[in-house]
Amino acid sequence: MNCANRLGCKMAASALVAASMLLSAAGLACAQDASAAANLSGADRDKVLLDNAKKEGMLTIYSSLPQPDNKALADGFTKKYGIKVTIWRGSSEKITQRAVTENRAGRYEADMALASASGIEPLYREKLLQEVKSPVLAELLPQAVLEHRPYASLFFNVLAQTYNTNQINKDELPKTYKDLTNPKWKGKVGIEAEDYDWFAEAVKSIGEQEGLKVFRDIVTTNGISVRSGHTLLTNLVAAGEVPLALTVYNYSADQAKHNGAPVDWFFIGNPIARPVGLGVMNKAPHPYAAVLFFDFALGKEGQEILAKRDFTTANKTVASSMDRSKLKVIDNAVMLDQADKWQKLYDDVIKSKSK
Repeated sequence: MNCANRLGCKMAASALVAASMLLSAAGLACAQDASAAANLSGADRDKVLLDNAKKEGMLTIYSSLPQPDNKALADGFTKKYGIKVTIWRGSSEKITQRAVTENRAGRYEADMALASASGIEPLYREKLLQEVKSPVLAELLPQAVLEHRPYASLFFNVLAQTYNTNQINKDELPKTYKDLTNPKWKGKVGIEAEDYDWFAEAVKSIGEQEGLKVFRDIVTTNGISVRSGHTLLTNLVAAGEVPLALTVYNYSADQAKHNGAPVDWFFIGNPIARPVGLGVMNKAPHPYAAVLFFDFALGKEGQEILAKRDFTTANKTVASSMDRSKLKVIDNAVMLDQADKWQKLYDDVIKSKSK
């Protein structure tokens, strides 16, 4: 700082201290409000929540969902409660980066985060999420409510093996990963570029050493086309450029199928699912609206909106076309701890040798 004199420096320093204290006080107030809203209980819980949420009048969600799905969920909430929802969309990793950066700068813009494991679990570890004591949690599948986690799974992104029905007959589909070493699959198989967590579970389902050998043999014999983005991969299957993709979100394939695309999906072994978490920020500027949305999205109405859009929902009271009891749900914490190992193996076995 360039100060003209000592008095000016002291005044500037005092102003900085005051500003810092104001930011800290604002952050503390938000944190206290979030805690109060999140811990509401008793017969009047819903009324207190709604009355205060309407006073706040809005909330902001950082979400990794595709924009049409974000809009469907937000519109349902706004229609019911008259509360405006602003959504900033980014990847799960970018949501983490933005939220952490803002928090360290004393800026609290997000009320909620909606992201997959790679985004929501780091927010928990950074202590940015507020546990919500919601009665709706009792309606969720056991694998949707993780012990000691202040967030819950809104739905499960099931990674399905998806194929072009014009190019591959159903009776020709592989029953095991080893079947993909058959030369008839040469140049026909694709995968998403960042699905190392799916790869880890697929390998472990065979046995780590044998599983790694199987995938090395697939790549050596037939190659695997690596593409960035699940939506892109779905579109490539529909177009026939990638006849068989190993990791397409089943809801994306269903949406394409309902729009007339020649696609269908199946599973090799038990379906592997990536949980998508919803959490309230502990310094949410609109905590009551955030907790109200938490209840809505995880409750019957929000889950029915997602079910109609082909998502595999987490609420037991909402029917699903998927047998959710068979899901192999990726453990967020374990995968985050082992990320370096499996990213390296994925790069070495799949990405660096892809054709």
